Amino acid sequence: MNQQTIDRIRNFTKDRDWDQFHSPANLAKSISIEANELLECFQWSDTDYDLQHVKEELADVLVYCRDMLDKLGLDEDEIVNMKMDQNEAKYPVVKAKGKADKYDKI
Repeated sequence: MNQQTIDRIRNFTKDRDWDQFHSPANLAKSISIEANELLECFQWSDTDYDLQHVKEELADVLVYCRDMLDKLGLDEDEIVNMKMDQNEAKYPVVKAKGKADKYDKI
């Protein structure tokens, strides 16, 4: 996410004095709620969905994730790369390529 977008999200929250409501628990709940609204876009069909609605719900998830990063003082690149290191070790290409089996079944 570029800095201009990050600043826009931060200013949106600041201008409304909403940081007081952004506890980590509240943000985690909001991320889950918005993720479920995203899932609802695909409730009845994997292929027949409203892309605009998907974009809106995905944006809500991303905004709350950005708020959570700020609240916890985390860097998205750092935590994503940490998790990718774990995933690469857990799912080596030689064992996981083209397979959807759970890692412990590989």
